[in-house]
Amino acid sequence: MAQKPEDQGSKGLPHRPQVPQRNDSFLPPHLRSSVTTVPVTPDITQETYESDNSNNSNSGQGPSRGDYFSRRALDHAIAASPAPDSTNREGQSFHNKVTVGAQEGKEWMNRLTEATMAGRRESMSEFREISPDLALSGNIISATFNIPHSLKYRKGSDWELTPRRGQSALFDSFSYLSSDDSPWNHTVVAWTGEIETPTDTPSPPGTPPTTTVHLSALNHLSKPVPIDGVAPPTPPLVDGLWIPRDDMLRLENQLSHNKRIKTIPVWLADDSDGLDEGIRLKDQARWRRYAEHDLYTLFHYRQHEPTDGRAERVQWADYYRMNQKFANRILEVYKPGDIVIVHDYNLMLLPSMLRQRSPHMYISFYLHSPFPSSEFLRCLPRRKEVLEGVLGANLVGFQSYSYSRHFASCCTRILGFPSDTAGIDAYGGRVEIGVFPIGIDATKVASLAWTDEVNKKYENLRRLYEGKKVIVGRDRLDTVRGVAQKLMAFERFLEMYPEWREKVVLIQVTSPTSIEEETDGSESKIASRVSELIMKINGMYGSLSFAPVQHYAQYISQEEYFALLRAADIGLITSVRDGMNTTSLEYVICQRDTAGPLILSEFSGTAGSLKDAIHINPWDLSGVAEAINNALLMPEDKRQAMQKNLLAHVTSKNVQFWIVGFLRRLVNVLGSRKNIISTPLLDRSEMLRRYRAAKKRLFMFDYDGTLTPIVREPSAAVPSERVITSLKALAADPQNAVWIISGRDQEFLSHHLGHISGLGFSAEHGSFMRNPGATEWENLVEKFDMGWQEEVVAVFQKYTDKVPGSFIERKRCALTWHYRLADPEQGLHMSRECQKELEGTVARKWDVEVMPGKANIEVRPTFINKGEIAKRLVNTYNAELKALESEDESARKLEFVLCMGDDFTDEDMFRALNGLSAPSDGTAEVEAENTFSVTVGASTKVTLARWHVLEPQDVIECVALLAGVGGSGTGATEGVLSMGENNLAALAAVEDHIPEKL
Repeated sequence: MAQKPEDQGSKGLPHRPQVPQRNDSFLPPHLRSSVTTVPVTPDITQETYESDNSNNSNSGQGPSRGDYFSRRALDHAIAASPAPDSTNREGQSFHNKVTVGAQEGKEWMNRLTEATMAGRRESMSEFREISPDLALSGNIISATFNIPHSLKYRKGSDWELTPRRGQSALFDSFSYLSSDDSPWNHTVVAWTGEIETPTDTPSPPGTPPTTTVHLSALNHLSKPVPIDGVAPPTPPLVDGLWIPRDDMLRLENQLSHNKRIKTIPVWLADDSDGLDEGIRLKDQARWRRYAEHDLYTLFHYRQHEPTDGRAERVQWADYYRMNQKFANRILEVYKPGDIVIVHDYNLMLLPSMLRQRSPHMYISFYLHSPFPSSEFLRCLPRRKEVLEGVLGANLVGFQSYSYSRHFASCCTRILGFPSDTAGIDAYGGRVEIGVFPIGIDATKVASLAWTDEVNKKYENLRRLYEGKKVIVGRDRLDTVRGVAQKLMAFERFLEMYPEWREKVVLIQVTSPTSIEEETDGSESKIASRVSELIMKINGMYGSLSFAPVQHYAQYISQEEYFALLRAADIGLITSVRDGMNTTSLEYVICQRDTAGPLILSEFSGTAGSLKDAIHINPWDLSGVAEAINNALLMPEDKRQAMQKNLLAHVTSKNVQFWIVGFLRRLVNVLGSRKNIISTPLLDRSEMLRRYRAAKKRLFMFDYDGTLTPIVREPSAAVPSERVITSLKALAADPQNAVWIISGRDQEFLSHHLGHISGLGFSAEHGSFMRNPGATEWENLVEKFDMGWQEEVVAVFQKYTDKVPGSFIERKRCALTWHYRLADPEQGLHMSRECQKELEGTVARKWDVEVMPGKANIEVRPTFINKGEIAKRLVNTYNAELKALESEDESARKLEFVLCMGDDFTDEDMFRALNGLSAPSDGTAEVEAENTFSVTVGASTKVTLARWHVLEPQDVIECVALLAGVGGSGTGATEGVLSMGENNLAALAAVEDHIPEKL
């Protein structure tokens, strides 16, 4: 039991003079009354920012109407859930707190169900009355990297399933959603994880193995000793683990009928290793390498030394393929109206991949780790792809507000997408973001922490350390948990406060890390550093009968863990960067009787939730030492007050409230934006797959803003060598018809791309055409009266005189007024005036169209546009194919069409292709699944295209992928060796293995 302050002297603790109260200036700014009580804005005081939560326990509806912030701003920030009032009553027992917290969770879920679903069957009809288009099915699919079980495989026998260590809060949320307390039907889709195989054959318990030849050595000294210089034969190495199909089905059946969590496993292997007879699993850890080596480290603010990128290319391809395999598995069980929740950094590409396959899917993503600032994320070579992958979700959730703010900032700074504190505008839609601090299953922890076995171990610990204060730390041995910082701070504590020597013991339990990145030598470095610090502390401040640091580098049982948390006088967590720390929450539950203070790193994602804990900076060793001393001397009343508030939070904001709040927010987002469909990111692997299967293909590319970036001086938009090389390779294939459909005139296109004989051209938005291999241009408007041009020139000249830097471009059939070089604000304002004047004069007299573009206005004949050219090309090539009278019905029309453009004028092409592919009865000129209309750029625009890419560089990469051109402009034979990481990943996804040339 914890010692009371008046008992400390009887235990021999040296008397320490009373330390005067620290004045206001010693406190951090957010705790100084001189700072927090001064209004920043007139009539706005601190109380204005604080919500009146007196009624929240009943409604859970968030802030009152009188709050300074709007309801929308707060709703996105913290997931609404009952306030801890009901678990923080005077004289309330611990068991009542836990019981009431769990009961309120059920009641609140019932209230939510009644408001939206009214029970499983009735809810759907009631919900359809409120929002008929949403039509929730009541099914939830949770996608997470690892299944909740560790697997051991024995051929022909049932699989051995044991609970997986770590991620207890996440798995508890799965258990809740799968229980009868939840109205949802819940399924988990997850990777099997690395599968273990017992080395000994099954035998009755207690029977020793017949031989030890096949058993691994206990240590390196126990190797067989050669006799007469001849070593015993070594068993041949097996190339991977072979699992027959029957055993795969046996595991799937076991997981699907699991009483706790229904799970569908994802089998990860190369396609060549996965056959109908079974699957061969080789190098199983490869699927986690990119996420844990690149994403995990960077998200925890650790940067690797730069490399040549060869290993990263392969790891990124595996990461891409792994996410695609998850998408394939989810789509096997998905039904319209299902909700999909994607968890953590291993599956950051999955939301976008699901959106590509099912644009109407309800998708949310929750990141359980920290998210770094844009300065750090910029160091990630694949930063753009990671962000684009997450933006396929309708709602993105984070552990703390700073993480959500960093994510929004990265989307703006790296992708250029407009954002605010509530969400990001992306691909013609909006992705909402929110903060949802995760909790633990308080009822479960409370029941496990007071079993007879735990009580017995607790009593043993108290007897063992009788008369001493116990500080407990329990961490994984990796670089982000701050074990070394904790030991250095403890050493500093013993140095600063000698009166505590031999009166305080630090029990530190470290378990091996599960992170792949830490197993390549860095873990041994950390372990060596920890061992050095422990030997130094024990050597300097210990004795023959006492060691101030008790270190246990091992897994401990659940009973030992809870007994240790109960026996502690202080819980010490010094993470240097942490997304979620369940130990701190479990410590609060275990301290119901002793009220030991919790010292928590401010860099832990849990710190924002546990505001009553003692927050420390783990890099400030003296500050941590002082916090330990203050915690040890803390009066009983203050400890009890701290424990009361912490316990009220942990029991009320438990894991059930976390997942319910997350779902509640998602339903609100879906209901408010049910008619808005964003344009999905282009699926390169699907595009490549369709391309390879087609016999006759048509390509239509815009020029400015598509094949080349928009530049201030139009004449400077010169195609790069990579563009020319890729177009040459694409046009060289006799099965391809490649056209450049641009607003540029014939002279410009002939000068820069005319030397590629296989290209066809359409100039001035369709006014002129030149077929592949031809040298002469066909004028499609030669019989049209061009008298309108004089009137347009007069209007354009008037505005050219008014706007310095603007100029007129004269084409054969069109006139364009450019203001790229003018002042942006003046140019935009005057362009609107010019457009208005033209539409009121020339457009009424002549059959012409006024087209606003990117920093320009163009006037052209109405009946000539890019859409008419697209129709003409599709019909012409289909007519040629039908004339061949092929026996193959599918070969009588185009089997692949790719159309890419960025401007308003390119929407005509997308509209035309949508019309040509609309019939679903087989009479369409080109099938919809074979038509790839792609808009380039502007994330906020609403488009008729079916796909979206971010910038012209993505267009070039797509062309290079189809043409088999590498990153250095090499041909198809060397292209695989030098192609970009995204193209390599798409190629690997199609072929389902990494190309052997790598």
